[in-house]
Amino acid sequence: QASQEELKGAYRRLCMLYHPDKHRDPELKSQAERLFNLVHQAYEVLSDPQTRAIYDIYGRRGLEMEGWEVVERKRTPAEIREEFERLQREREERRLQQRTNPKGTISVGIDATDLFDRYDEEYEDVPGSSFPQIEINKMHISQSIEAPLTATDTAILSGNLSTQNGNGGGSINFALRRVTSAKGWGELEFGAGDLQGPLFGLKIFRNLTPKCFVTTNCALQFSSRGIRPGLTTVLARHLDKNTMGYLQWRWGIQSAMNTSIVRDTKTSHFTVALQLGIPHSFMMVSYQHKFQDEDQTRVKGSLKAGFFGTIVEYGAERKISRHSVLGATVSVGVPQGVSLKIKLNRASQTYFFPVHLTDQLLPSAVFYATVGPLVMYFAMHRLIIKPYLRAQKERELEKQRESTASDILQKKQEAEAAVRLMQESVRRIIEAEEARMGLIVVNAWYGKFVNDNSRKNEKVKVIDVTVPLQCLVKDSKLILTESSKAGLPGFYDPCVGEEKSLKVLYQFRGVLHQVMSADNEALRIPKQ
Repeated sequence: QASQEELKGAYRRLCMLYHPDKHRDPELKSQAERLFNLVHQAYEVLSDPQTRAIYDIYGRRGLEMEGWEVVERKRTPAEIREEFERLQREREERRLQQRTNPKGTISVGIDATDLFDRYDEEYEDVPGSSFPQIEINKMHISQSIEAPLTATDTAILSGNLSTQNGNGGGSINFALRRVTSAKGWGELEFGAGDLQGPLFGLKIFRNLTPKCFVTTNCALQFSSRGIRPGLTTVLARHLDKNTMGYLQWRWGIQSAMNTSIVRDTKTSHFTVALQLGIPHSFMMVSYQHKFQDEDQTRVKGSLKAGFFGTIVEYGAERKISRHSVLGATVSVGVPQGVSLKIKLNRASQTYFFPVHLTDQLLPSAVFYATVGPLVMYFAMHRLIIKPYLRAQKERELEKQRESTASDILQKKQEAEAAVRLMQESVRRIIEAEEARMGLIVVNAWYGKFVNDNSRKNEKVKVIDVTVPLQCLVKDSKLILTESSKAGLPGFYDPCVGEEKSLKVLYQFRGVLHQVMSADNEALRIPKQ
């Protein structure tokens, strides 16, 4: 976004710094010639609107082809950008058609009531009765894929299989969704299964206003008992920036009316819901706190009371790798008993393990359901997950270092040459700043700093950038924009792929100050 005036100013300044005629030493003169030519080539590209547009869009490859193979030479920069956006849209459509967006759920129900609800007299004469029986009593598997047909049409194929206590069944569904406008879409669904007959459904979504939308789902289920119709309508409205209100009406086999309010902020998620229906009526309140840490830890709790009884749930979830989230929830209810629910989300796949511990309210079951997963998680995190992630990160960094080694070496040599060429200019800048009690950079370092005790075993990797920073001082000010500082004259990347910062110790009006800035953070000193 730099203007032509800014480009000219930067070009003149670097030309004065790197001009070969300003250096008598043969070695410095040759280094100055090389850097001067690089600056001149950059200015030639950026000062011409057409070549600048080609470079912005296609990078060096576009310049190497001189634009002849890329775009007609007579086109204006605006036309070049328009052509690029058209090609991007075509590429996006091709990518869309190749994407299937698979989603799946595997649920394995475990009956572990024998751990807490045993009656010794029943087991006295049974061989092996000293060992509690833990069984898998139900399983559910579902999978769906999407196939974009056009930019507005998508076909969705889904299926599921379920089994419980020796009995099971499955179904398969096909849906066709069309986005009719920016305000809505419609979906037709056809399904069939061995437990139920054919299913025909229609779903419609529509934005009524910028803050309000409605969803309607109609279905006809064919079975041996006849046709069973169903209708579900949801009306939703934004109450404020973070709060949604919902009204739901369901008519059919399990008719009900439901209203809920959901408030979702950066640090919390709160839901309150009330349902009146046949056979279930209930009231539910839930709260989730989101910790602002790198593992995205969340702690949650809920209370649900109705005709079926009362259930209290509490739990937590945490990110254990780039694509995986692990969670555990303890459910305590009357008459449901105590259960532990373990869930692992891996990308778009969900693995769910509900473990039923007891039909009664036993303090021992609640204690083990709470403490057991915590102990197991911290042991796994310390002994398996953390070492694995550390080794994976090291492998990725090593691969990145190897692929960029030659580039970094060249950048390092250019930076060292630039620093040598800056010495005379820096001396004059310091003299001028001292005379006016202005800005003098005493020390500056760029790279990886280790300030956290938990990372004390990691190696500090920094370079001295005092001279390059002082060279950028103009009228007692130093202004750096929002971009990686590795691209500044006299800088290079000392630790590829790792988090970097700039630390500056400077003197202004005779007083020492210190500032720390992230790599891509804008910096302006002296601070106001």
